[in-house]
Amino acid sequence: MENLNNKTKIVVILGPTSSGKTGVAIELARIFNGEVISADSRQVYKGMDIGTGKDLKDYEATDNEPEVKYHLIDVANPEDQYDLALYQKAAKQAIADIVSRGKLPIIAGGSGLYLQAIVDGYSLSEIKPDFSLREDLETKDLTALQAILKEKNLAFFEKINNSDLNNKRRLIRYIEVFSLSNNKLQEKVSPNYQTLLIGLPWEREILNQRIRTRLLARLNEGMVAEIEGLNDNGVSWQRLEKFGLEYKWVSRYLQNKIGYEEMVEKLYNDICRFAKRQMTWFRRWEKQGAKIHWINDIKEIEGLVKEFLK
Repeated sequence: MENLNNKTKIVVILGPTSSGKTGVAIELARIFNGEVISADSRQVYKGMDIGTGKDLKDYEATDNEPEVKYHLIDVANPEDQYDLALYQKAAKQAIADIVSRGKLPIIAGGSGLYLQAIVDGYSLSEIKPDFSLREDLETKDLTALQAILKEKNLAFFEKINNSDLNNKRRLIRYIEVFSLSNNKLQEKVSPNYQTLLIGLPWEREILNQRIRTRLLARLNEGMVAEIEGLNDNGVSWQRLEKFGLEYKWVSRYLQNKIGYEEMVEKLYNDICRFAKRQMTWFRRWEKQGAKIHWINDIKEIEGLVKEFLK
């Protein structure tokens, strides 16, 4: 599992939503005796299964295939705050655990910041909450918070994705950390791992069709009922809407703010825009030096992994 530099080898499967990352990661795990680590900022939450596309049944054993173990799925309650620092710490622990049992860590996900924190070896400041500062920041609107963060650390501001950029809670946390750590939220250190990055490419029209097909399938699987159940169990509509995409639009539908057809169309368009932003992140990461192998053929991917593990 280690190269000449004694760095643990990790395979990363990345791509936009609906590109098939989970399926490829599970197949590789079965071929190469691996386990899957999710890199999805919403799959960490319990009870958010259909909406986040966890595809948990795919990990289960079949008549011909063994079960595949997964990590960093269902590790937090929806009411909890789960951030990048918590994810990175848990991911490192999961990697160490997998390697200790002689298995291959396979990270699969589309949350670019989470992936970069692991692959590029960010050192994240562990800053405790400053509740007085938070109270002051809570009074400011999104535009004001963005301006403060931009002034605090322009380099980091330009890296965060649109999801974070439009999330008051995350902006407040970033400002809080920068304010209390002399602007050192993250410093790039020598990465601990040797990584193979595999991206799943799709033409825009085909990907959008996959997004629509997957969305309709999840609605048929009971996504609306799942989100209604989260609210029934105490997760506020406001909190659910902050998770964005499915949780935002289905919550608005369930509150009778929009009709069903409008919900489906707005959600579809939002997911398509989200996929485009994900690809923008990955292309920017490539410009920063990441070597991503864009391949869709599973046999070709298998060959690349085999060569990487030699």
